[in-house]
Amino acid sequence: MSSVVLLPYAPSSVAVARQRLSTDLRDCGVFSAAIDDAVLVVSELLSNALRHAHPLPSGMVRVAWLRNEDHIEVAVSDGGAATEPRAGRPTLSSLGGRGLGIVEYVAESWGVRHEGDTTTVWAILPAPHGTGSVNGQVATLREAG
Repeated sequence: MSSVVLLPYAPSSVAVARQRLSTDLRDCGVFSAAIDDAVLVVSELLSNALRHAHPLPSGMVRVAWLRNEDHIEVAVSDGGAATEPRAGRPTLSSLGGRGLGIVEYVAESWGVRHEGDTTTVWAILPAPHGTGSVNGQVATLREAG
């Protein structure tokens, strides 16, 4: 199972992405705790893109996910920013700066890929379910991007 969604470069897109991802994973039989983690990660990645980066040339952002075997990869692509996405170490009194730290904690791995003017931040999370792999898919969004 995989999906690619182009969304407006607007805060309302976070809720749309969360709902679509949650529905797709639930339909695949992924355990609800894994769905919650994936939804949290996509929320953080998309929120960071909307806050710190530019939209794609179309004025949109791209959110994608791929479910294979016992993992899910989520990715958010935007038009890039002046700085490289990295996990911060905010103080206890900081109002922000925890998003990629949360992703780093929840995900098995995450990273950043640059292709021309497009920046993609991706994360891989465990997503176990009780029905085996989906169509034997083993590609990743990093390879397919």
